[in-house]
Amino acid sequence: MADTLNGKRIAFLATDGVEQIELTEPRRAVEEAGAETELVSLEAGEIQGHEHLEKGERFAVDKTIADVSASEYDGLVLPGGVANPDFLRADERAVAFVRDFVTAGKPVGAICHGPWTLVEADVVRGKTLTSYPSLKTDIRNAGGDWVDEEVHVHEGLVTSRKPDDLPAFCAKIVEEFSEGRHEELAAQTAAAGQAQDAGDFTASGA
Repeated sequence: MADTLNGKRIAFLATDGVEQIELTEPRRAVEEAGAETELVSLEAGEIQGHEHLEKGERFAVDKTIADVSASEYDGLVLPGGVANPDFLRADERAVAFVRDFVTAGKPVGAICHGPWTLVEADVVRGKTLTSYPSLKTDIRNAGGDWVDEEVHVHEGLVTSRKPDDLPAFCAKIVEEFSEGRHEELAAQTAAAGQAQDAGDFTASGA
């Protein structure tokens, strides 16, 4: 796996409340494969990691969401933790950052509660993914198809359910980041958005 991701830059988007093993293990995996990683967050300084409900380590932020663009990176990882994605999905810049990766067809990995931000970005429509089980209804309501699998890959979108799935998740994100941009992911996202817009237009009675 060494050197698989040489020359790649991968963003990890997280904030306070991140499940720290879902940050540290994928980051270690992509760095061992040769990628450069940056922790992007809502504010400068450090974020508070958690081990389930207990506070864990603190992690230094490399860039703030105000200072980055999806165009600077080859892939994105969205770790879980309950509070972390809840904070992120309330920030318009973070949501736009996530949306830009998917609409560009760049590979994205999201684990546990991480897909909440994908739901908020309205990029799960027409896609199959997994997550922590409590997100199942949110994903389906957003037009996605939820499956109960340790890891699921949909055209460069890699999702997993929980920390126990990390070995499979880490292996798949390295593989997808190595493959690079997925034209099918960009095309499906664009088509789903156009279909939704058409439905909204029809529903409005215009």
